[in-house]
Amino acid sequence: MNTLSSIQGQMLEKMQVLRAASQAPAVLPANGGEAAQGFADALKNAVHTVDARQHHASQTMAAVDSGRSDDLATAMIDGQKASVSFSALLQVRNKLVSAFDDIMRTPL
Repeated sequence: MNTLSSIQGQMLEKMQVLRAASQAPAVLPANGGEAAQGFADALKNAVHTVDARQHHASQTMAAVDSGRSDDLATAMIDGQKASVSFSALLQVRNKLVSAFDDIMRTPL
C-alpha cells in the first residue's frame, strides 16, 4: 500500500510540474523577444546585413590601402566574411527562384 501511495504522489508531482509548464509564458524567439514580421522582412534584414558587412570590409580595405591602418589580416578576414555572406545570400536567392519556377510549372 505504501508503494501505491508513493507512485500516486510521484504522478501528482509530475502533473503539477506539467500544469505549471503549460501555464508558463510562451517561449520567446531568439531575436530578442520580437515576433517575426514575415518572410519579406527576414529577407530584407538578410540583405541589409550582407550590405553592411560588405561596406565594413571595403572600409577596412580602404584604410589598409591608404596607410591609415596596417592590420592587413583583419582587412582580409573582413573581406572573406563579406564574400561568404554574399555567396550564402546568392544561394538562398537561387533556391527561392528555383522553388518559384517549380511552383509556376506545376499543372493545375
